[in-house]
Amino acid sequence: MPAVAVAVLAAGSLVLLTRDADGGRPAAKPAAGAPGTATSLAALNARVRASPRDDGAWTALGAALVERGARAADSTYYPKAETALRRSLTLRAAGKGNLAATVGMARLSHARGDFAATRRWGETARRQAPKEWAAYPVLIDAYGRLGDAKAAGRAAEELLERRGGATALGWTAQTYRDKGWREDAAALAGEAVATAVTSVEKTEQLNRAAELAWERGDLKDALGYFDASLSLDRRQGAAVAGRARVLAGAGRTAEAVKAYRAALTLAPRPEYAVELGELIEAGGGSGEPHYRVARARLAHDGRQGVRGDLVLGRLESDHGDAETAVALLRAEFARHPGPEVADALGWALHRTGDDEAALEYARKATKEGARNAMFLYHRGEIERATGAYGAARRHLAEALRVNPVFSPLWAPRADASLARLGEPPEGGPRQVREPRPQRSAPRAAPPRPRAHGPVGTAPRKRG
Repeated sequence: MPAVAVAVLAAGSLVLLTRDADGGRPAAKPAAGAPGTATSLAALNARVRASPRDDGAWTALGAALVERGARAADSTYYPKAETALRRSLTLRAAGKGNLAATVGMARLSHARGDFAATRRWGETARRQAPKEWAAYPVLIDAYGRLGDAKAAGRAAEELLERRGGATALGWTAQTYRDKGWREDAAALAGEAVATAVTSVEKTEQLNRAAELAWERGDLKDALGYFDASLSLDRRQGAAVAGRARVLAGAGRTAEAVKAYRAALTLAPRPEYAVELGELIEAGGGSGEPHYRVARARLAHDGRQGVRGDLVLGRLESDHGDAETAVALLRAEFARHPGPEVADALGWALHRTGDDEAALEYARKATKEGARNAMFLYHRGEIERATGAYGAARRHLAEALRVNPVFSPLWAPRADASLARLGEPPEGGPRQVREPRPQRSAPRAAPPRPRAHGPVGTAPRKRG
């Protein structure tokens, strides 16, 4: 019987599960060396040269290349990975049981930001082997980014039933977060950390718990989780960047700048360059050099098949040409109509002055229940521009309750906009005119950033 191999790639690990199709003895050897390292890749390349018609060897090489590219944010590995995975599928098609290469293509599509393709490959893998779990993590994320929260929830439930353990608990926590169940998500993320067995599992779940803590404005817990993760693996670019975000929120600007630079060295993702630029801009400097770095990186990644229109659209909205942003984000929303793109498109339309159209997308971004401070801020500003001052006041205040320091550049603007709106009128929530004693500041001119205390001394929340 032909061998069935499942390549599991998650949080910097590659696990190659191999067995006979009838459940018999193992049929292939795991890759030599740590996954994604130069030693491992050299061994895998030697293996395909020695056995060029071994579909499992090509799959293992492709999966390792995806892992290497994702970890180092080096998109040049992705075309090589695609070549290897498609070679495997040529030797043995997906419909003839090549589950490992099918999962590999799902993970490659996810790494490139093509979530529609991730869904196609992931669903193919699930149909081939309903009891296998390897495609579920990227499939859950793809459903969410495509705006299908129900499918994401169902897939997370299936993963919890079939796999259990830290990975399933972590992804279930993510779906809870997307529904706005912040306390349940935090509890489940903590359980995932406690359940994790390997160091790779532990770092993955610590990073998720840290991100959830950051989103709800809990700086002390977020920093603690990121520090715990980095104590296990210091070379995680995402964790270093997450730590930088928390430090910036705590007002520890010099440390945050240093951490962002370290993150960009480990994993030069364009969004980290944008965040660094905005941190510097919030302090009165120029973020433009970092925005240029982000644009260059996005162009480079695009040539390797990576879809970066969401990041580029956000960058153009706030630090470039808003009309260009609208064009980019309309096309991106047609591909990936999830909350993140809806928020970005709504904000871009607002920046061009089309506030009525903007509000439609701002509502889409917040309708599923996820309490994202930036989304709420955007919706509040758009509502203020349309004259819906009661709704604007409500959403701006909620953004600052969710996370008072959600951005060093934009949180102070939310505070200033809320102050301009003043207190609600007596006698009920009817719409009133925006107070006129102070002239509204131009959209492009941020107020001076607020000073925050050290981590552990969270800024006073509204409400």
